[in-house]
This record gives sequence, C-alpha cells and structure tokens, in this order.
Amino acid sequence: MSGSKNNRKNSANRHRVRSGRSDRHKTSGQRRTRNQTDSRHAAASGTPTRLILFNKPFDVLCQFTDRSAHSQTGSTETKRQTLADYIDEPGIYPAGRLDRDSEGLLLLTNNGRLQSRISHPVHKLPKTYLVQVEGELTISVVQKLQSGIDLKDGPARAIEAAAIEPPAWIWPRHPPVRFRKTVPDSWLTLTIDEGRNRQVRRMTAAVGHPTLRLVRTSIGPWFLDELAPGEWQAGDPLAIEPR
Repeated sequence: MSGSKNNRKNSANRHRVRSGRSDRHKTSGQRRTRNQTDSRHAAASGTPTRLILFNKPFDVLCQFTDRSAHSQTGSTETKRQTLADYIDEPGIYPAGRLDRDSEGLLLLTNNGRLQSRISHPVHKLPKTYLVQVEGELTISVVQKLQSGIDLKDGPARAIEAAAIEPPAWIWPRHPPVRFRKTVPDSWLTLTIDEGRNRQVRRMTAAVGHPTLRLVRTSIGPWFLDELAPGEWQAGDPLAIEPR
C-alpha cells in the first residue's frame, strides 16, 4: 500500500472533527413525544430556520416513530430506538437518511427548502464516511473505488478514497464489530456525492471488501465535530448557499 503511515494518519484526522461547536445536548434515552409540525411551512410562516447536527448511534432508526411497531400490536419484540429517544425538538425532520446499522452525522431541519438542498441528489452534496472493511486493502482496490464500479442500479464512484490507519479517536461500537482472527480488516475514508440506498456498502462489497462498520463524518460544510454518539448541537443553516 502506498504512502507513509503519517500520511494515512493525517488523512484520517482531516475527516475527524471541526472545532467551534455550539452547545451539545445529551439525552436520557427515554422515549419522548414531539409536536408534528410540517417543516415545509417553516420558512413561509416566518419561523427561524433551524439546523441540528446529530451523531446517530448504531441501531437507531432514522425516523421519529417506528412504523413497524404500530403494525405489530402485542408483539414481544424489543422496541427499536428512534430519533425521538434522543431529540425532543418540535418541527425538526431528517434531511436525508442514515441506515439503522450505520453511525455518525445526521442533519435535521425545520426548513423544507434546506432539507431538499441537503438531501436531493441533484445538488450532489459531498458526504464523507469512515469505513471499516473486511480484508487488506490494496492500491488497486482504492483506485477502483475512485475510477468507478458497476452496481445493479448503475455505475458509482467515489470522489475521494484513501486507505488509513485505524482511527484511534473513534468511539467503540455497541455491540462491537465481529472479530475473526483469520480475517484481517482495514479502514478507509470515502467521499461520494450521491445518496443511493446503501451505496457505500454495495461499493465496498463490489470490490471484494464487505463493510463491517460505517460512520459518516461530514455532509457538505457540516462536520461531526466531537459529538459523542447520541449527542446533538445546533448548526449554521447559512453555511451552504441556497439554490
């Protein structure tokens, strides 16, 4: 693998944090109710635009209600955690998605136009991920992720991709990633400007390296900062030009 260990560490650090954070908010993990206000009318009604940066933990649904739970009355299944277990702010909705088994930065807003600006694929807002994969990465694999690969729903490529050392700063996942003595693992940073369903996972699988852990560290000008899992803070909604 090309590049020195220092270069790989510097690459990891660039995608780690940005300083200058606002007040953080921790939660007790108890379920909360929230006022269902239509975010599309926030700007029209004169309500100030709000933006929340949230570090979504593993195994948390990217929605405020578990719709499947409503259709399984009497079920003995353990209740799945949702955004409502962490955020009690009226009129705030996710701008884009982050899969239940993925972690990291999720943006929420009360402004429908900003929501579309962040999440609609036509705007091609870059998103950066830390990815732990099975196997030992090679230069050719990283180059292939950047040059493009064919998925079932069309070609896909990373804007940037780089192999890195395991990030020492990242929090432990609960439950932990499975460990196998006979199978090594590697880390990389990956930036894409699309948002297709489970795209990063499908890309790494296509090059022979299934994803073990996926953590989003940035979306456009917004960074995860030093938010711990389950914490959120106010962000600057004017950090991106409207279209």
